[in-house]
Amino acid sequence: MTQSTETKAIFPTDSEILERISKLRKEKNAIILAHYYQVPEIQDIADFVGDSLQLSQKAAETKADMIVFAGVHFMAETAKILSPDKKVLLPDLDAGCSLADSCPPDDFKRFIDAHPGHRVVSYINCSAAVKTMSDVICTSSNAKMIVDAFTPDEKLIFAPDKNLGAYINGQTGRNMVLWDGSCHVHNQLTDEKVIELKIENPDAKLIAHPECRGPILALADFIGSTAALLEFTKSDSNKRYIVATEGGIIHQMQKSSPEKEFIVVPSDETCSCNDCPYMKLNTIQKLYLCLKNETPEITLDAETIEKAKKPILRMLEISRAANLIK
Repeated sequence: MTQSTETKAIFPTDSEILERISKLRKEKNAIILAHYYQVPEIQDIADFVGDSLQLSQKAAETKADMIVFAGVHFMAETAKILSPDKKVLLPDLDAGCSLADSCPPDDFKRFIDAHPGHRVVSYINCSAAVKTMSDVICTSSNAKMIVDAFTPDEKLIFAPDKNLGAYINGQTGRNMVLWDGSCHVHNQLTDEKVIELKIENPDAKLIAHPECRGPILALADFIGSTAALLEFTKSDSNKRYIVATEGGIIHQMQKSSPEKEFIVVPSDETCSCNDCPYMKLNTIQKLYLCLKNETPEITLDAETIEKAKKPILRMLEISRAANLIK
């Protein structure tokens, strides 16, 4: 056997890996989910690409036996909560989340105990353990609606993202108690860089995720969830955008609007990108091995699943009721 043949046998090409993934997916009746922040090749092979809750809901609707979630740990947990009978896999178990990790369950329990009489609204970007301590879950797209569902005299705790919480306080006139957590990817974006980009690109609209800090949101032409930002760029007539969120969404924006230009607000001066290091731990090679070996698997005990599911279902109930009223 020649060296090149040996190398090929040990290290298959990307195209060969994609073929093997497609074959295994069919053999194992598996579904592949990819968050918008995944690398393009993973997004392109996925059955569904989207935001975390949307993906988990899609998976729950399918007859798949196995879910491979190319995302981060809390997302795979949410998929397990909504599909407890399905095997849920995460390509890299170290793919965590700076926001979810900023809210340790034991510390959060003490925080709740220190604020008696408060209801707990938790952003979906939190651990299953934090979800079990919550009255209702929200997403970045429905957070205002969920908070508005509480009467004005009800005291609320909002966790774990202080930036999203502060934004919703401003939108609702509330004074929710905010857990001091944040997403590293969004929180590190600077006002100075955003202003610089706006000056350099006066014809570009600034679109921002509400996990960004308040000063950046104040400069934005549009604020919304990752999916909402994508939809805005599809429907809006402008041709150039400054994007204040994780750079992975640019792949879908360019696919949907190839005639438009997208400028990512960089995380620092060394590059023109803003990547989540946890999201980028997942690779096409790891996805293949995960599907082949059926590991790492996300497991949750029945009690955690039951308790964590309640605030998610409560969110869906509020959403349905709000849509009926409209």
